[in-house]
Amino acid sequence: MSRKALTLLPKGFCIGAADVVPGVSGGTMAFILGVYPQLINAIKSFDLIWLQSVLRFDVKQIVSRPHFSFLIPVLVGAFIALIFFTRIVPLPLLIRTYPEIIYGLFFGLILGSILFLNKQTGFVVLLKNLPLVLGGVLFGGLVVTLVPASTPDADWFIFICGMVAISAMLLPGISGSFILLMMKKYAYIFNALGQFELTIILPFIAGILTGVVLFSRVFFYMLKRFYQQTMLFIIGLLCSSLYIIWPFQQRQFEIIRDKERLISSTPYIPDMVNSQVIYSLLMILLGLALVFILELFAESRAVNAD
Repeated sequence: MSRKALTLLPKGFCIGAADVVPGVSGGTMAFILGVYPQLINAIKSFDLIWLQSVLRFDVKQIVSRPHFSFLIPVLVGAFIALIFFTRIVPLPLLIRTYPEIIYGLFFGLILGSILFLNKQTGFVVLLKNLPLVLGGVLFGGLVVTLVPASTPDADWFIFICGMVAISAMLLPGISGSFILLMMKKYAYIFNALGQFELTIILPFIAGILTGVVLFSRVFFYMLKRFYQQTMLFIIGLLCSSLYIIWPFQQRQFEIIRDKERLISSTPYIPDMVNSQVIYSLLMILLGLALVFILELFAESRAVNAD
């Protein structure tokens, strides 16, 4: 394995870990680690010319045009992270058994991501463009209220989940796993990935590939032409997500088709301080600290680059 591949492997692991954890996007992690432009170019290398070479069975062009020297080690690292966080440290199970503690970490990560993006855009710019932020808040709130507490397990819906999750994941600031969490399919899909259930994995992968082809170039265009406006809208979207990620929720479950499913979730403020509340608050602080550490790492990289 080359030195470049060995360098990209841990970065792929970090990107994959970010995509597993709702709250930190793989795009944000790639941006912080300094490989976001490479990631974008690698995805864009699967273009119309490459598709034409596939139809012509031009093996040389099929193999040489995409940036496989970058993509393969990154994808291997991301796959290792996926296995680690589904089989060794099973996050989907922990969400169900310790919701206040795990959601506390997610809440801190999302709050830290909001502060990170706000610093990137600037507070004055945010105030001048407050309607864009409020638009993101309203849109996010609308999506949250429209998504039912229980969503179908049908192949077509798993396909849509993959398509939307990968589209969100490519944007700095939006977590693909958070989208799955919002669509009530986070535990379902990651359990399937951990158990290698192909009947669920295959439509999900098909959705991912479709999302990359259809939406990635639209988002890339928006980031290139309207970067600041897009980031401000994303800040509003993340702010609205704090409502459903708030760790203290009154959750109600019902048995639907022999499976226990969440049917309602109402946030509340604890009226007493106990060990559970303390642990949850500590996890919020840990999530904030992790984003802060990543930001310091990014700043140190920028200084060294100069």
